[in-house]
Amino acid sequence: MDCPSEENLIRLKLEGISGIVNLDFDIPQRKLTIFHIGDIDLIETSIAELNLGGKKISTEETSQTSFVENKHQKKLLWSVLAINFGFFIIEMTTGLISKSMGLVADSLDMLADSFVYGISLLAVGGTLVRKKQIARIAGVFQIVLATIGFLEVLRRFFGEEQLPNFSTMIIVSVLALIANGICLYILQKSKSKEEAHIKASMIFTSNDVIINLGVIVAGLLVNWLSSSKPDLIIGTVVFVLVTQGAFRILKLSK
Repeated sequence: MDCPSEENLIRLKLEGISGIVNLDFDIPQRKLTIFHIGDIDLIETSIAELNLGGKKISTEETSQTSFVENKHQKKLLWSVLAINFGFFIIEMTTGLISKSMGLVADSLDMLADSFVYGISLLAVGGTLVRKKQIARIAGVFQIVLATIGFLEVLRRFFGEEQLPNFSTMIIVSVLALIANGICLYILQKSKSKEEAHIKASMIFTSNDVIINLGVIVAGLLVNWLSSSKPDLIIGTVVFVLVTQGAFRILKLSK
């Protein structure tokens, strides 16, 4: 497991197995502890079907019977969801106005993060069918937007060059960088090493920081070279990442 979408994929796959009592994810160590009652064969088969390279390490009895839901953790994740969705709107708007594909693509990456958190949080307590419907809609929506983005990149690359507003690219990306920094700070407020969602979200947000820096560099190159090519290149790279994320989310709907 290396991201929230893989964790959600596992949760949805195992949710229908009645003998499972609790799932304890350790993202950095790529480990999952399953508290269950009864036979383990169906659990092992279900995990193998995901093709994530999972294998059983050990099986042992435990006296633990109660598991407390961390409400504080959910509040932190709701805060991160709000920040990501807010910057999706900001970057999409400013990207269209400044003609920057880098900002538009980064906004879709923010939206992708929002979808991942939303699938975990908005569907809590809902049925498995409902969760899969949400995943399917989210994945298809991302692919449609990313495809439109790719077509626009091609149109600009082979058509008349439209120089994006480099100052808007840099300013908005710096603000997005600050927002992701705030997200990391919020997530770090949870000190428990057992909070797998927090660890996964920190990995996700750290990747966003790299993308923000890429758009900033592209903005500087646009100004230096007086060319839109750096913006189109970073936009293409991020659109590819968004599409990959969308297909991972679509796996959740199967």
